[in-house]
Amino acid sequence: MTEDKREPLVLAVTGGSGILYALSFLEIAQGAGVSVHLIVSAAGETVARHELGPEGLKSLIELADEVHDPENLAAPPASGSARWRAMVVVPCSMGTLGAIAHGISRNLIQRAADCFLKERRPLVLVPRETPLNRIHLENMLRAHDAGAVIFPAMPGFYQLPSSIEDLARAFAGRIANHLGIPVPWLEQWKGLPEE
Repeated sequence: MTEDKREPLVLAVTGGSGILYALSFLEIAQGAGVSVHLIVSAAGETVARHELGPEGLKSLIELADEVHDPENLAAPPASGSARWRAMVVVPCSMGTLGAIAHGISRNLIQRAADCFLKERRPLVLVPRETPLNRIHLENMLRAHDAGAVIFPAMPGFYQLPSSIEDLARAFAGRIANHLGIPVPWLEQWKGLPEE
């Protein structure tokens, strides 16, 4: 196993809708043996309880190797000297994306993302908003130009999902696959069968 595979991953959860994506990604990463440090914003906590039920936040926390207070700017993800595999913000609210795009570091999620950009480490932002206004689009482009990967929460239907969990799992698998995390069950597109 390479050094990169042993380095932990930062998973940040903000107040955008789509907590199921975060839960599915966390399950995939842990299943692949990737250590995950979790940061959940206050709005992320609220959305987790609404979308996953009263125990929604607990299910995220139980899967994580470490959990950091989003207000603790002295936590390991706040330093560029700490070694990380990647950072994923899923779902990424437009407020968080805007702060990251403009270098604002008012909480641990924003500061960690700033560190990933300045250290040129993989940063994946999964925005979930519609419709998008010009400010959203400009912030996405700005974050992209700074080094982030914009990975919109747009699940595919070609795998013929039978449930919302299937959709979320397949999309989370694509994020993991993008980061080089093994996802053996993820189907690779091979084209349509000949008729």
